[in-house]
Amino acid sequence: MADEQKPTPENTAMLQGFEWYVPADQKHWIRLEKQVSQLKAWGVDNIWIPPACKASSSQGNGYDIYDLYDLGEFDQKGSVATKWGTKDELMKLCDTARNNAVGLYFDAVLNHKFAADRKEKCQAVEVDPEDRNEEVSDQYEIEAWVGFDFPGRGDKYSAMKYHWYHFSGVDYNAKNDKTAIYKIVGDKSQGWAEDGDVDSEKGN
Repeated sequence: MADEQKPTPENTAMLQGFEWYVPADQKHWIRLEKQVSQLKAWGVDNIWIPPACKASSSQGNGYDIYDLYDLGEFDQKGSVATKWGTKDELMKLCDTARNNAVGLYFDAVLNHKFAADRKEKCQAVEVDPEDRNEEVSDQYEIEAWVGFDFPGRGDKYSAMKYHWYHFSGVDYNAKNDKTAIYKIVGDKSQGWAEDGDVDSEKGN
C-alpha cells in the first residue's frame, strides 16, 4: 500500500507595498489601508511597507532618514506627515492589517542619517573612494553636517542627540566645500565597521 500523501504545506505571499515613484502626496498609508482586506482575499499574507521614519524632506522615501522616532507626528523638515502619511494613518493601517491577519514588515536602514540640523567641527582624514582603508591625506579639521537636535520632537521618545563622534565618516566638508570620503578620527570616534560586520566592497 502506497504511503499516504501528505498535504502540501500552506505557502505565504508577501506584497511589496510601495515603490520608489509613489506620488509624494502623503496619502499612501490611506490608500494601502483601504486595500488590505482585498489583498488578503487574493492571498496576500504580509505586506512590506516603506521606511515610515521622517526623511530629509516630505518627498523623501525614508532611506534618507532624519529622525527614527518621528513616524509622521512632529513638524520637522517641512511637514508633519512623511511622504507616506501621518503616524495616525500608519497606526490605522497597522490595526486593519492585524484585524485581517496580515503581517506588516517595516523597512528601515538604521545607519543612514540625512539633513542634520547643524555643522560640527571634527578631525578627519581623506580616504581613497575605491579603498576606504587607504588614507590619502593627513589628519585635519573639517566641518561636517553631523549635529542632530530634533527640535520639532524635543526629547519625546528619546533624548538621544547626535554629534560627530557618533559617525564613522562623511562625504562633505563644509569648511572648504569639498566632496570626498572622510574618515572621522579622534578619541571618541568609532572608525569603520569591523571586517565581517559589513560587506568588504571598497574596503568598507
